[in-house]
Amino acid sequence: MKAILWTKYGPPDLLKLGEVDKPIPNDNEVLIRVHAATVMPGDCEIRRFDMHILFWLPLRIYMGIIKPRRPILGMDLAGVIETVGKDVTLFKKGDQVFSDTGISFGAYAEYKCQKSTHPMTIKPANMSYEEAATVPTPGLNALHYLRKGNIRPGQKVLINGAAGCFGTYAVQIAKIFGAEVTGVDSTKKLDLLRSLGADHVIDYTQEDFTVNGQTYDVIFDLVGKSSVWRAMKSLKPNGRYILATPWVFQVIQGLWSSMTSSLPWRQTGKKFIFELANYKTEDLVYLKELIEEGKIKSVIERGYQLEQMAEAHWYVESGEKVGNVVVTIKD
Repeated sequence: MKAILWTKYGPPDLLKLGEVDKPIPNDNEVLIRVHAATVMPGDCEIRRFDMHILFWLPLRIYMGIIKPRRPILGMDLAGVIETVGKDVTLFKKGDQVFSDTGISFGAYAEYKCQKSTHPMTIKPANMSYEEAATVPTPGLNALHYLRKGNIRPGQKVLINGAAGCFGTYAVQIAKIFGAEVTGVDSTKKLDLLRSLGADHVIDYTQEDFTVNGQTYDVIFDLVGKSSVWRAMKSLKPNGRYILATPWVFQVIQGLWSSMTSSLPWRQTGKKFIFELANYKTEDLVYLKELIEEGKIKSVIERGYQLEQMAEAHWYVESGEKVGNVVVTIKD
């Protein structure tokens, strides 16, 4: 089968189209004929191995010390089940499914084996394969973290980095939860945020949300480049600051701010939240239902073919991306 092979850590040009053996599913697995995959910032981070210091060593051991031991990247896919293992009862041949790939990756190929118990479900009927492939990792992350914010109707939520693959789903989910949403991103992306339902937008190239005097019940930071200590001053009492991309300095700032907010002479109750998202099949089903009800849509800026994978990675790394970049593997 055709696949994009990754044999060295480094720049996108190391991604090469090649041929590998078609995988054979185990008894508890399904074989998916992949129709579409995405290029996530996480794919790029793994490819060049630009990882958080807390995860660097264990991930390097898992992925390969000198070179990658799993030569096919790809975090999300949509496709058709071609074969089911003898112990599989949840799916059948011909099912159109979408899923993340977990830490095995492997979506940049014509076929991918997946455990039937992995978070995976039937593709939304009103989405193409390309649209469905953008949902699992960004949608499940946005849902997980926003639930941690314990958002109540009418509360004010700010989403920093709102026009990216994660942020576009976060804006829509926060609106479903009843929030008054402020989206922060660059100038050219603000109209998109309004179209997704954002009540207010902030152009970070013109305005710093941490010093404009506005306060929020929840700040969901998908960028992780701001001063957490300063940003948490923009929280209301008992507000929650959720950091999806924690770096050491930001984590230290957040934990210190959270701890000192509970001191007797302050009692502001502000909470700093950072953790890895937990993916569940029932949450993917929930997102599918929202999509089929017309409450959530995907945002795709560019599409590429499998042999253009390096070009797709270069574009994602440019920082100019709006929403998602998808790769069609089978038309």
